[in-house]
Amino acid sequence: MTTSGSPGRDRNGGDLLVEVLSALGTDAAFGVVSVHNLPLVDALAHRLRWVPTRSEAAAVNAADAYARVRRTPSCAVTSTGTGAANAAGALVEALTAGSQVLHVTSQIPSEYLGEGRGVIHETRDQLALLRSCSVWATTVGTDSAADFAHAVWRLGQHPRGPVSLEWPIDLQYGATTPFDAALLGDDSGTAGTVPAPDPESLGRAADLIAAAQRPLVWAGGGAIGAGNQIDDLLRCTGAGLFTSSAGRGVLPESDDRVIGNFAASPTGAELLSQADLLISIGTHFRSNETRSYRLALPPAHVQIDIDPAAVGRVYPAQVGIVGDAAAVLDALVDQLSDGESGTGPGWRATVATARDQCRAQLRRDIGPYAAICDIMSSVLGDRAPRVRDITIPNSSWGNRLLPVADPASNVVPRGGGIGQAVGMAIGAAVARPTEPTMVMLGDGGIAAQLGELATLAQENLPVTLVVFDDGGYGVLRNTQDRHVGRRSGVDLLAPDFASAAAAFDFGYRDVAAPDEFAAAFGAATASGSPEMIRVDCDKLGPMPVPFIPPVEVPG
Repeated sequence: MTTSGSPGRDRNGGDLLVEVLSALGTDAAFGVVSVHNLPLVDALAHRLRWVPTRSEAAAVNAADAYARVRRTPSCAVTSTGTGAANAAGALVEALTAGSQVLHVTSQIPSEYLGEGRGVIHETRDQLALLRSCSVWATTVGTDSAADFAHAVWRLGQHPRGPVSLEWPIDLQYGATTPFDAALLGDDSGTAGTVPAPDPESLGRAADLIAAAQRPLVWAGGGAIGAGNQIDDLLRCTGAGLFTSSAGRGVLPESDDRVIGNFAASPTGAELLSQADLLISIGTHFRSNETRSYRLALPPAHVQIDIDPAAVGRVYPAQVGIVGDAAAVLDALVDQLSDGESGTGPGWRATVATARDQCRAQLRRDIGPYAAICDIMSSVLGDRAPRVRDITIPNSSWGNRLLPVADPASNVVPRGGGIGQAVGMAIGAAVARPTEPTMVMLGDGGIAAQLGELATLAQENLPVTLVVFDDGGYGVLRNTQDRHVGRRSGVDLLAPDFASAAAAFDFGYRDVAAPDEFAAAFGAATASGSPEMIRVDCDKLGPMPVPFIPPVEVPG
């Protein structure tokens, strides 16, 4: 049997993978070609869009960002053994973010599996590696269509995250049954069943909310998609809205009810101390956003989460409601009276004042970088992806002050790992090709991703890299200066960025002042091609308050 997509060639696993991705609404795949995935790459390159990243880690980072920005599942294809292991760190990030990444990696011929005879690329127990950094993983067998049907089913369940399949090369070349979406319903698995909200818990929560005079809401990544419901909740309660970094954009941050990702700031902590109720929605209360869990919450806490294990895991909850955020909030708002009858006088004004104070204090703390933030905000539209590596400008102000109106535009490594933003930018730009993708990163972070400049150039993606050059790992340098008193491993040799940009035919600009940045950033984002802007942090000047990451250093 031949496939219509490849005249004269017998149907194989590549055709099945194309059918699976087409059923998912996925029009691109990211990866590295190998002798152990040739039939897959051949089909993807000729029937969909194949984006050849230079590393397996970048392939998964790109697929992760594609899934976040496009709001559909994505696909990364890697090779056996070392190739699969190279992807592990990026899979951990996708797992942390709950991204729907279908990771298809290869495996040695099935007849040699487990024998340890030294087949090229062979590694011991690759499946165990995949299971450790995926929500589900399996080895594809002779009924490959059924295995993919289960994988796609699991990809849509909760908790969400990457699903990995290792596929022996001989079975990739073998004949495959066409993918039948009807197989998706033929599954006995129980993972991810989302219960309807418990009526008793809803009633208790409604009573607490009705009695509150100074309520606040804290929305995390699990609240994305429930923006209309959160708007209704704020309207009928008079509450202010904190977000985690992952929950940014659930409502536009221009809304004066949105305090934003400032809960752990001095002003945010003070506002929490004044509140008499917190409604948390789909947040992990991560350590770096809660002062290592020492941030005090109001005495009454209603926690909404799709994961039963999350309720009360970090902070006690007087009422826990398990379910989808939008469904729970719809049911909850139905039980609340319209208007702000329970809200104390002036609470909305207190919230708006706290919002302004948080931003004003941060602007004072970052000095000249506030102008850089304003320029980015004035140039980028709401839908333009804002990809940010783990670097001082992101951690100090990019995660808080750079406005987010569309949650899909907010792309940052949620696990805190450096050196992933260029790969993520590839996926974000493929997901939204008509928007300019902006990347914030440091000289330390870009050094881990220089090879992916070739991917940006080859695909001619509209990505502007803004490299904040401070001569090393600034976050860790500040930590050592504060807590250790001497430096180790943080002062790094950086490449000549102009030469690096020229090597890949990028546009390049060197800036040292906000007015120079304004002209450079406007021109770069308008070019429609890969561009690099180097910001000389020494010449721009230091932040008045050095950024120290909120991590524990004993002693």
